Amino acid sequence: MATGRTHRPATRSRGIPEATVARLPLYLRALTALSERSVPTVSSEELAAAAGVNSAKLRKDFSYLGSYGTRGVGYDVEYLVYQISRELGLTQDWPVVIVGIGNLGAALANYGGFASRGFRVAALIDADPEMAGKPVAGIPVQHTDELEKIIDENGVSIGVIATPAGAAQQVCERLVAAGVTSILNFAPTVLNVPDGVDVRKVDLSIELQILAFHEQRKAGEEIAEAAEAAEAAEAARAGTARDPRKGPDGDMPAVMPA
Repeated sequence: MATGRTHRPATRSRGIPEATVARLPLYLRALTALSERSVPTVSSEELAAAAGVNSAKLRKDFSYLGSYGTRGVGYDVEYLVYQISRELGLTQDWPVVIVGIGNLGAALANYGGFASRGFRVAALIDADPEMAGKPVAGIPVQHTDELEKIIDENGVSIGVIATPAGAAQQVCERLVAAGVTSILNFAPTVLNVPDGVDVRKVDLSIELQILAFHEQRKAGEEIAEAAEAAEAAEAARAGTARDPRKGPDGDMPAVMPA
């Protein structure tokens, strides 16, 4: 079985834009759902709606894959699943290590979606000596002293950091020195990495703060609308709302327009 160390995706060499790469997993998720329902073909409009993008953008993205669909028929679902999976490197085995087995790390270890998407959790690593040997999701936790050996023996090129913020940079540096070239960072801090190392950051608190901003804005709009409605109602009760049939002084015009 090929490992992540010896085979890497060809997206960069083929000139696929990063924005397109970021949307490929969305298409794959939608296509996988269609495949599970035994849907043979899908139009660009239907797939774009399922993925949450517009159809013109979808067709442009697929043109980078060399897939243009068939007029009047659409795209072959199974073939697109294969194409995108191959482009993302999901047709091979990607061993992953998770460092930091607290509540979040344990939840990630128990996530069942890794294996079905081409990722194998090769090891769970934690700095707490009392965690060593304890099984999480059926995998015994290993101490951070073994980190370099684990990465070398399993050919790991993807590391997941779920440690506290204060430990994340040191863990990152050890991962990189051991040969890891891609990192998924759940720690609430920015990691400094050398050129050639890719970092994707997942910060749940930032996402919640963005949602809070939108909620506050919506609440402000609702308050403003309620205030306007209250003013209009008060004006009507006070008799200050002017009848559109009346003149500027409040009297009916002497001659009504025909």
